[in-house]
Amino acid sequence: MYLTHFKWQKMRSKKPAKLQHGSVLLEALIAVLIFSMGILAVAGLQTVMLKNTSDANYRAQASHVVQSRLSQILTNPMATHTATNETVASLPGGELTITEPTVGRLNFVVTWQAPGQDEHSYTANASVNFNFTQ
Repeated sequence: MYLTHFKWQKMRSKKPAKLQHGSVLLEALIAVLIFSMGILAVAGLQTVMLKNTSDANYRAQASHVVQSRLSQILTNPMATHTATNETVASLPGGELTITEPTVGRLNFVVTWQAPGQDEHSYTANASVNFNFTQ
């Protein structure tokens, strides 16, 4: 019996086809696994981005508090400038500490602690000449 090339190919291809049963399902499951890992990574990045955004917002508020308090001191230079501790309502657990280690040198430290996070601080120093000649 003489087999044509077509029949020979048909007989040869039956055996590998049985070995490949379920391979499409396996490939689909692997694709879903890779896709879900990518989605989880994007969700993790989103969470970190939100945390960093809120931290930057708190630092900006702390800077604004220091600048506004310094402008109050500069508009009234004749007032006494002693060490003070003030609460900062715009920051969670916020507190502003002002010290004058030497004459004309002011140190501002703003501390705050967001729920579930470590304590943060913002420090600023200002040199002010309070000696007026008349």
